[in-house]
Amino acid sequence: MNGPLIVQSDKSLLLEVDHPQAAECRKAIAPFAELERSPEHIHTYRLTPLGLWNARAAGHDAEQVVDTLLTHSRYPVPHALLVDVAETMSRFGRLRLEKHPTHGLVLASNDRPVLEEVLRAKKIAGMLGARVDDETVVVHPSERGNLKQALLKLGWPAEDYAGYVDGEAHAIALAEDGWNLRAYQQEAAESFWHGGSGVVVLPCGAGKTIVGAAAMAHAQATTLILVTNTVSARQWKDELVKRTSLTADEIGEYSGTVKEIRPVTIATYQVVTTKRKGVYPHLELFDARDWGLIVYDEVHLLPAPIFRMTADLQARRRIGLTATLVREDGREGDVFSLIGPKRYDAPWKDIEAQGWIAPADCIEVRVTLPDASRMTYATAEPEERYRLAACTKEKVGVVRDLVARHAGQPTLVIGQYLEQIEELSVALDAPVITGETPVRERQRLFEAFRTGEIGLLVVSKVANFSIDLPSAEVAIQVSGSFGSRQEEAQRLGRLLRPGEPGPDGERKIARFYTIVSRDTVDADFAQNRQRFLAEQGYAYRIVDAEELGLGDRG
Repeated sequence: MNGPLIVQSDKSLLLEVDHPQAAECRKAIAPFAELERSPEHIHTYRLTPLGLWNARAAGHDAEQVVDTLLTHSRYPVPHALLVDVAETMSRFGRLRLEKHPTHGLVLASNDRPVLEEVLRAKKIAGMLGARVDDETVVVHPSERGNLKQALLKLGWPAEDYAGYVDGEAHAIALAEDGWNLRAYQQEAAESFWHGGSGVVVLPCGAGKTIVGAAAMAHAQATTLILVTNTVSARQWKDELVKRTSLTADEIGEYSGTVKEIRPVTIATYQVVTTKRKGVYPHLELFDARDWGLIVYDEVHLLPAPIFRMTADLQARRRIGLTATLVREDGREGDVFSLIGPKRYDAPWKDIEAQGWIAPADCIEVRVTLPDASRMTYATAEPEERYRLAACTKEKVGVVRDLVARHAGQPTLVIGQYLEQIEELSVALDAPVITGETPVRERQRLFEAFRTGEIGLLVVSKVANFSIDLPSAEVAIQVSGSFGSRQEEAQRLGRLLRPGEPGPDGERKIARFYTIVSRDTVDADFAQNRQRFLAEQGYAYRIVDAEELGLGDRG
């Protein structure tokens, strides 16, 4: 027994990265174990009910899971853990969603006590109709997704045999003009297609849009794509026109300014979830065509109304694309129950090792508040302290010096607070992009940055998501959303697109700075964000601004 895996009774799995069988083991455990941390030498996975049920949904059984653990484990596997794995996985599928020849959608079970147990749950009562027989009860078709969510939370996940409608056919093929899907992109698209619906997790910059395009080519059907903002919608359109057989006329935009319904329609979450007088007026978008595929970009960000609306789309194939499934509200389970299980996941450092995303140097620069600012901070109300610490004027000089040190390298300065962002824009004499910047102007500035016309941009959180800036080499983060790991993933992701090799063939190294006020909640929140970086395998350095000669002195 000298395998690469240590299986512990607390259901954690420790994988020794440098072991010769590590790659084989990682591939074997990926379908059922959740990757929690992937620092330098030991990667930590965890067995959870959700992960085991997702494995069952993807066609893996308990015998395969147990055999994998026994095969790769260095030490004897705790017997109690193996029993628990088998019993947990046996819960999946005792309840089934099926199509009944006369009653339509039904919930069925061969285990009557389980059926009786869930029928008595108050949250489920309103989703069900008449009792067909002892083992079958009618389900309202519009409640298919809500019922799956509720049953998951009760610990009795239903296997969904009700199938998908094909949707309106529409020819879509990947373009053949000198480019090919990368191996992991092809694996991701095929894993989704063979599974029916589900989530693909890939690092920022690894080409999730291409995976979406490949999924569309599999579906050959009208497609609704949901994205975070209008700039992202237009980038999706440009990429689809470039990478597929679709023409610009076949792709519609459904946003705050444009309302086009085409065979492929790209809509923003914001416009779809706009509520007026208690109703969602744009919901007819979902009924406008017989969609064969729904694509959810940045699926971890699904707003609550989309969760509810998605419940009505269970008859359609669904693919979610994301760099991280971390949700600060803990609703990852909702993503899985409504979109489908995780079909593909690739550790960030693996994709980096293949040369598809840039390596990153992560540096925390700590600044000391002057005594007057420390006193203001100490006597402030708790809810004001983060803003005071994050927006200290001490950071402005540090940013100015860092920008000067990286002169000639495309640089993003990223912040949370508009006053701070405006102040930095003036201090650096650099253009600024916030939520108030018109879409046309955002596009112009992003394009100027891509082409090298502009080498420095100051941006708010509107640049966190789905913005393709392959030329960016340096990011300086001055404030954020209270230690959000999700946001850290997105901001680092702005830098990871590898760009073109330099004249000497060298690829860029991304520099990711976070400027933090020591002895404040700013530093406390930074620790949470750093945890995400460490979990992805990125070592980060902590340096002192004064020791590096950064910032205003004297």
